[in-house]
Amino acid sequence: MDLTKNFVKAKRPCMDGFRWFLQHHRNGCDYQPLLDALVAGGRVDDACWLLAQFGPTDAVLAVDAIEADALVFAGTLEVRGNVAVGTVLRAGRAIRAGGGIRAGQSIASGEDIKAGGSIHSGGTLDAGGSIGARWGIETRGKLRAAGDVRAEWELVCGGALAAGGNCFSGQDIGAGGAVDCGKSLRAGGSITGLESIRAGHGIESGASILCHRHLEAGWGIKAGRAIVAHGAIRAGESLQAEDEIQAGAGYGVYAGLMVHVDAWEASASVRASSKPARLLSGWWSGS
Repeated sequence: MDLTKNFVKAKRPCMDGFRWFLQHHRNGCDYQPLLDALVAGGRVDDACWLLAQFGPTDAVLAVDAIEADALVFAGTLEVRGNVAVGTVLRAGRAIRAGGGIRAGQSIASGEDIKAGGSIHSGGTLDAGGSIGARWGIETRGKLRAAGDVRAEWELVCGGALAAGGNCFSGQDIGAGGAVDCGKSLRAGGSITGLESIRAGHGIESGASILCHRHLEAGWGIKAGRAIVAHGAIRAGESLQAEDEIQAGAGYGVYAGLMVHVDAWEASASVRASSKPARLLSGWWSGS
């Protein structure tokens, strides 16, 4: 793709960026070489803007490893080993690595992000598809995936965590912001959210579920230990915990919100070490 002066100008770039383009590529430039030149010139934000304007390509960059200050690639990155980027890592399509993926500021792709090791971002992690790591996933900022999020080890997110599909961790899940899953939320260990936790399907934890605001699932909620929220606890079907189920002061515990009252005993049961205070719907089945 040859980007001419008029073609770029039609996208209304900032004056400083367009001046740079005229100084260095007045006669136009191919798409990826222009992205590379912007990154090499320290204009990573302009490279990301350009990618957002002109979209992904079908190009594939297949290499043994990547180590760079920043990388903006319009196609797919296929890396046999590790990816280590000092600031921004962005791909128009997928990012796939046989080893780990690490970036100091942000990682983003138009499609999937897959790693044979861990994924670590010093800022945000964003994928237009799914995110998967055979080890852990850690971000200091927000994490968003249009599809599933899967970490075989721990999943730690410093900001909000949003998954359009399922979210799974073989160990603990922790988020500094709201947790919002379009389908199921599951962890082999604990689930902790410093804001609300919501799942369109069910929520299941091998240990405790601790939520600093409201806890909500379209299906059931199950914990190997306690279920504790500082707000309301709402489940479309059943609630089950080996220890206590406790909502915040002044809030209620609701089970069976998506179940006919006549079917509560079978499909909206509530089980815990003791009957929850302010159990406002559902069938208490005992400890």
